[in-house]
Amino acid sequence: MTAHDQETSRTDQQVMDRLVPVWLREMERHDADAARRAHSHWDDGTLPEDTARDLATWVTARITDTGFNEEEGPDVTGPARITPADKESVHRWLAERGHRI
Repeated sequence: MTAHDQETSRTDQQVMDRLVPVWLREMERHDADAARRAHSHWDDGTLPEDTARDLATWVTARITDTGFNEEEGPDVTGPARITPADKESVHRWLAERGHRI
């Protein structure tokens, strides 16, 4: 692994550590049981494929730094700023662990 790969991996992990708790809190408001299961899997480091897909879809849907202005939309409000680079980090992190995104 090159120094660049290590830095990318470290950055991806930081993005995951920042966004997964936001995702879990949001999930809890809609489906507490699913959130508990996902949290347990996250803590164990064993995300099932369907949970990984849900996370990948969630981060894509929650991108808040879109380059659109207020008049163009979209208005994606939420508790965390999520950039396209964050989405790529999440997708890369999941793919590196064998998930099909």
